[in-house]
Amino acid sequence: MKKTAKKSVCVFIDAANVWEAQKAKGYVFDYVKLQTYLKKEFAPASVKIFYYTAYPAEGTRSYSIDGKHKFYTYLKKGLDFVVRKKELKRISVHNDAGDSFEEKGNMDVEIIIDAMHGKDAYDTAVFFTGDSDFLALVTYLRNGGKKVYIYSSRNNISHELKTGADGYTDILAITADIWGRALVRRPAS
Repeated sequence: MKKTAKKSVCVFIDAANVWEAQKAKGYVFDYVKLQTYLKKEFAPASVKIFYYTAYPAEGTRSYSIDGKHKFYTYLKKGLDFVVRKKELKRISVHNDAGDSFEEKGNMDVEIIIDAMHGKDAYDTAVFFTGDSDFLALVTYLRNGGKKVYIYSSRNNISHELKTGADGYTDILAITADIWGRALVRRPAS
C-alpha cells in the first residue's frame, strides 16, 4: 500500500533504534535498498534522508573505528544522506562495585531540531525510531498538517508512538528486500 506524499518526504533515522531491529533480524540494512523502498513506498517528488548516530571515542575500543567513519562518509557522499554524528559521552560511575564508565549517545534533540527547523520543506515525515519521547514532535507535526509515519521493530516501539502517528510499520515485517549482509558480531574481548 502506497502512503500518500504530496511533494516531499523527510526521513529521520535513529541509528540506535535501527540497530536494535538489525540485531533482532540478524541482518544489517542495505541503505541503497532501503532508499529505493522508501521512494517506492511514498512516491515523493523528493526525499531527504537524515541519519543520526553516536560513535565511540578513539582509543576506547580494542578495535579501530575507522570503518564506522568510512560508512558515514559513504552515506553522505555516496547516497546523499545528511549524517549527524557525535562522539559518545563517557560518564564516570562510582558505586560499591568500583569505578567504571557509562556511555551515552542520545541523538533525540538533533532529530527534533532538524524535524522542526526543516518542517516547511516537507509534507511527510518518516521516523525510524520507537522512543515515546517523540510523541510530542509527532503530534506537533500532525497538528501542523504533516503526515507522519513511524518505522521501528515490535521489540523496540512504544505504544504511544505506534498509535500516535498516521501509520506504523514493523521493520521486521517488511517483505520488500531492504536487508544486506548477515550481522556478524565482534568477538568479546
